Amino acid sequence: RGNPGPSAMAFLILSGDDKVLERSSKFIGIGTNNQSEYKALLRALETALHFTDGEVSCYLDSELVAKQLNGKYKVRNPNLKTLWLEVNRIKQRFRSVCFEYVPRTNAYIEQVDEMANDTLDNAQKPI
Repeated sequence: RGNPGPSAMAFLILSGDDKVLERSSKFIGIGTNNQSEYKALLRALETALHFTDGEVSCYLDSELVAKQLNGKYKVRNPNLKTLWLEVNRIKQRFRSVCFEYVPRTNAYIEQVDEMANDTLDNAQKPI
């Protein structure tokens, strides 16, 4: 919320037949939407290693991050560059990883967005 502002990351891991294997969300502090996207992707890839070291398809609702990871855009921001390097390190542990941009209207992206918003709502409630 805000950019930068309070941030959360969330992801789903699906099997090849679209069965949900894992879902996770976490408050990650103050950051930008692109930092949140990278952090969610990192956590998702780390978790995916518990299920496979084979082929992994990653669907992102950040066109910028998808294009950076696919080498179509350079990563100029130093904070994003660090996260980009981490993603590229972990992707070496899989046989293949692809990154694809999908719109926020995608049903799975809507679920993940709701998870992140719920996490933010709960993190911002006064004690």
